[in-house]
Amino acid sequence: MSGLEPAVIKTGPVMKTLPTTLPGVVLLELDVFGDARGRFMETFRRERYLEFGVAVGLDFVQDNFSSSVKNTLRGLHYQLEFPQGKLVHVTRGEVFDVAVDIRRGSPTFGQWFGTLLSAGNHRQLWLPPGFAHGFVVTSDEAHFSYKCTANYVGSDDRSLKWDDPELGITWPLDGEPLLSKRDIAAPGLRDAQLPSYVP
Repeated sequence: MSGLEPAVIKTGPVMKTLPTTLPGVVLLELDVFGDARGRFMETFRRERYLEFGVAVGLDFVQDNFSSSVKNTLRGLHYQLEFPQGKLVHVTRGEVFDVAVDIRRGSPTFGQWFGTLLSAGNHRQLWLPPGFAHGFVVTSDEAHFSYKCTANYVGSDDRSLKWDDPELGITWPLDGEPLLSKRDIAAPGLRDAQLPSYVP
């Protein structure tokens, strides 16, 4: 299950939220102010994001950045014992970004939401803890930044098979994806260690 062209459902002073198909996953569109010199946008202000349901009861403790060439597919990643909420956005290029509900017992278990994030559309995606995350680069290059609510723990890091038929994610690939060895060897949903849903 996915959605690619959401409509505006709520507006705020510097951003608006757009609908997703997964409860708790929030798509945000930021306001941008520009002139002949360039552009400016506010990418995080705690009180405003709390109003939109982002990281309620959580704190961001780590920021990450990656650069990737076209057709690089990173994912689907998650941490089991130290789950991370992630607020993600693209500062250069474009990616197709995916959230998957991997919480056993969840009403939306195994469902996914995908959306294009780019430097041009000024969108961010919030994935709460308990969701796997991945993206594929659809431009020549992409710069990807994200805030996390828990620190990276190598021994707790997990990967889920990106092309698991049980998930049925429709990746906009141009040929075969570029994958890490870990992602190539990742298990499918049926065989993976997954978190449990807590209502």
